[in-house]
Amino acid sequence: MQANDAVDINAKIRNAISAGPVVLFMKGTPDFPQCGFSAQTVALLQRLGAKFQYVNIFEDEQLREALKRFSNWPTYPQLYVNGELIGGCDIAMEMYRNGELKRLLESAGAVAATATG
Repeated sequence: MQANDAVDINAKIRNAISAGPVVLFMKGTPDFPQCGFSAQTVALLQRLGAKFQYVNIFEDEQLREALKRFSNWPTYPQLYVNGELIGGCDIAMEMYRNGELKRLLESAGAVAATATG
């Protein structure tokens, strides 16, 4: 890979991350996930009613490899909220269980905040 290619792919990654407040880099699509971890992460987001963008990493091999270096995270899926890497399925699952994921998604405007009374 040439230096210009690395700059171009990193710009492409930054553009994808900034496509919305919640972006999931996953194997497959939300309707047809191609790995169990991607499916579980999509299910968590859907259970919370989150609006999110996704990138099917199988559609761009260069992006798939470069994102691992960009994020310093070796596996997929990768969940980003407000441009920041949250983690993979295991972290999303733990955050879902303890309520952090819902609060984070609410603060990002990706899910409607729950009324507290």
